[in-house]
Amino acid sequence: MIEHAGRGGIMAQGHITANYLPDGDDWVVHVSSDWESRSARAPGLIAARVQADQLIEQLAPNSAGRVVIHLLDGDGFAFSIAYLQARHGLSDEATRAAAQQAAAAAAQQNPGGYPG
Repeated sequence: MIEHAGRGGIMAQGHITANYLPDGDDWVVHVSSDWESRSARAPGLIAARVQADQLIEQLAPNSAGRVVIHLLDGDGFAFSIAYLQARHGLSDEATRAAAQQAAAAAAQQNPGGYPG
């Protein structure tokens, strides 16, 4: 999932990446830019997303031109699936299962990984 603030403005250099990882019953989110990174832990994916928003605001307080890429263990599609599942009230276990299925499907479609 990519967010782009200030669609009519000038793009800022670089982007911010928010990478979410399940850790036991919690989620850890690592937010990084070209110049700095920060991490937080939260008791669910929705709470982790809120933590990510706060970290993003700390790293780049000016939202004009800010681009944020949300990933689940490096996979944007898996994050989108898991986040939508969580937003619709499925349990963290169901969210993790959906994320794993999405990641497996993406890996099967592109077994060599994504270039970059």
